[in-house]
Amino acid sequence: MRSIAIDIGNTGTKYGLFEGDALVQQGYFPDKNQLPEALQSQTFDNAIVASVAENPHTILQGLSVSGKLVQLAAQTALPVGNLYKTPQTLGADRKAAAAGAAYFFPGRNCLVLDAGTCITHDFIDSEGNYHGGGISPGLNMKFKALHTFTERLPLVQRIENDFTLTGQTTQESILSGVLAGSVFELNGLIAAYMQKAPRLVVILCGGDAEFFESTLKGRIFAIPELVLIGLHRILVYNV
Repeated sequence: MRSIAIDIGNTGTKYGLFEGDALVQQGYFPDKNQLPEALQSQTFDNAIVASVAENPHTILQGLSVSGKLVQLAAQTALPVGNLYKTPQTLGADRKAAAAGAAYFFPGRNCLVLDAGTCITHDFIDSEGNYHGGGISPGLNMKFKALHTFTERLPLVQRIENDFTLTGQTTQESILSGVLAGSVFELNGLIAAYMQKAPRLVVILCGGDAEFFESTLKGRIFAIPELVLIGLHRILVYNV
């Protein structure tokens, strides 16, 4: 069985090709409105498309699917219990991350940290129920906000693992404020959830996962493809 999972994010689109349950290929393209020609020329047994941005109408039209085509929506059945109070507003990426966490670590309490355009955290309990979490600005969003909403602060566009805690220039101070502040934020969340949930598993994904993997405390499972695998688990659940 050959399937494709497509994750349309705020800044670009990721896709994963699956043979059975195995992720055999993944890729990224910046155009959120147009499927790459190489994918248009292929036919898939099943497919799932999720978008946190606009309606993926053009991408859906470009897919050739012989079986089930799922457009992830509020009414789509999930392989996890959904305790979110407003399920119609829950982002597709957060649903997929929850499904992926429950798949990788069944019977465990899971905290997913997704460090992308936004930094989200999501909690899934040991019985496979998704409770919710939080959303805060991602690293680049914080850098842009400091530049946009002040008169003189420069735009910092690089992430440094060995940033200086005590900045001695404006650029160093911005790096320390954004990077150290974000690390402390996530370390604080991990500590709070560890008190709340025994045998907690912390899972890290997203575009800035590499930075946080090297700076966060404790044992962290970095699974960059978590959302794609979670989407595929949702697809399998609905076929």
